[in-house]
Amino acid sequence: MNPDQARARAEASFKKEERAREGEKAWKEYQADVRATQEKTARLRALRLEKEAADKVAAPRKPAKTKMR
Repeated sequence: MNPDQARARAEASFKKEERAREGEKAWKEYQADVRATQEKTARLRALRLEKEAADKVAAPRKPAKTKMR
């Protein structure tokens, strides 16, 4: 194997490893984003349900409207 072939093979191997590292990093970032979105959604859902429950308790009961003729 001549030096040019060895160098090309080494560069290809390096690029392959670099792509693998970047892919792993991107996957971890993606997973972190998904986890953050799920946590935020759960927090907002809990707040919404709490508010709806409070509104339901606080809302006074209105008498049914009757039609007058």
